[in-house]
Amino acid sequence: MEALKELSTDALEAELAKRKKEEKQRAEANKKAYMTERDNTIDVLFEEAKELALLSARFKQKCHVVMESQKNKLDNYGAIRSNSKGGFSIIHSSGQTQITRRRDTDPVWDERATKAVELIKDFLSDTVKKRDAKLHAILIGFLERNAKGDLEYAKVMELLNHEDKFDDPRWLEGLRLIKESYSQGFKAFGYEFKQKDGAGKWQSLTLNFSSL
Repeated sequence: MEALKELSTDALEAELAKRKKEEKQRAEANKKAYMTERDNTIDVLFEEAKELALLSARFKQKCHVVMESQKNKLDNYGAIRSNSKGGFSIIHSSGQTQITRRRDTDPVWDERATKAVELIKDFLSDTVKKRDAKLHAILIGFLERNAKGDLEYAKVMELLNHEDKFDDPRWLEGLRLIKESYSQGFKAFGYEFKQKDGAGKWQSLTLNFSSL
């Protein structure tokens, strides 16, 4: 401290500028070291992630081929219902492992659903809302569409549970149309692998990375 007091103003300013430069250089070096290590971490993990993604894709494709062949054998053997749409399970003779092929679908409503919703909303707003605002809000809520603009299956099923509450032609015709407009659109085959634990209960192998 005494040494600093003996320095001239110019010398102090020069010393301050020097220290600021050194601090900036240290900060830049720390930043560069961090970013280099960060980028290396990303590169290493990303390469392994790509390998896993490729292995997963190959494994799923193998499941498609092998399980489709198994389905054909089961069809011939008679173990699958004639009206099966592709979903089935096979269990090892030891009873300890099982593979299931799911037939995943999306609910689909055709153009008749639009007319159905119009009729139902017209009836609810014209009649039910005046008598029971709370019930009106509940029933209207079942017709809300999701982010894709589609009706939601669970909500529509809830709406149909109220079918016998009213006998207005618009209500009955709307529900009839909404039922007729519904179908299941095939999305993909999914696979589940299960094995029994020590207590004899089925436990699923987790193949979904985000679920681990």
